[in-house]
Amino acid sequence: MDNAIEVSGLTKHYDELIAVDHVSFEVKRGEIFGFLGPNGAGKTTIVRMLTGIIRPDGGTAKVMGYDIQKEPLRAKQVMGIVPEMSNAYVDLSAWNNLMLIGELYGIPKKKREEKGEKLLRDFGLYERRNQRVKGFSKGMKQRLLLCMALINEPPVLFLDEPTSGLDVESARMIKGMIRDLNKESVTVFLTTHNMEEANQLCDRVVIINRGKIATIDSPEKLRARSSGLQSVVVSFDKPINSEEMPRVSSVSEVVKMGDKIKLYTSAPGTVVPALVDFARKRSLNIVSLNTLAPSLEDVFVKLSKEAS
Repeated sequence: MDNAIEVSGLTKHYDELIAVDHVSFEVKRGEIFGFLGPNGAGKTTIVRMLTGIIRPDGGTAKVMGYDIQKEPLRAKQVMGIVPEMSNAYVDLSAWNNLMLIGELYGIPKKKREEKGEKLLRDFGLYERRNQRVKGFSKGMKQRLLLCMALINEPPVLFLDEPTSGLDVESARMIKGMIRDLNKESVTVFLTTHNMEEANQLCDRVVIINRGKIATIDSPEKLRARSSGLQSVVVSFDKPINSEEMPRVSSVSEVVKMGDKIKLYTSAPGTVVPALVDFARKRSLNIVSLNTLAPSLEDVFVKLSKEAS
């Protein structure tokens, strides 16, 4: 079996709203698969259907070959879930949370104690294992949720916005842990708003908007397909408004970004000489001048607009 997750025609309605509209995709075994979309795009609804929390109104979803509707128990036994909102019991200690989850999965006591100790040590929580979760920082809670999701050694891990609201150090730690898990052949299904996070972690990404998939591809191929989103970023030694910039036919948009101006273009080579001419005529000094490939965020914005 090459695919860890197979989704076909998945659909969900809330009254008149179509939250998820006949979505189909496959996730290969051992890949980190990113799900990107603006708020309300349908990301969390899809995760809830894939993990058996809510029932779809149409379509099918399989995890490691098990149909989530026909074989829900088997499907849930092969997945670990880290939801967007913490579901740890805050009045229990980290250790007791882990032991409870291990018992629910039917893991023998000795094995769950050995696995629980290893996870807490790996995730830097062992020294705090006997403290109640209500006193944990958000980063510590996220690490505990990962421990809880991994206690049954699942081959598939669902992560819903795992670094949302975390400080830089905690987010970096979580991303490192995701990479390490993936090296151990764990398939990771990741929903995120963070374009750079998806770019750093994901083998392939889906861009979804208003319940429909706009595209599926690797981050690099998405950027390569969007050559028209190349840009030139320039700053001068004096303030300049974007309206004053020279008109070049290849430029599709001009955006002011703090003390810099970004010009989107399909032909950066025609823009650079025009900017040098502009600076000379205005007696300006160019402080910085860079040509940039499309960022994943640029691609995301473009495709989301097209899918609207």
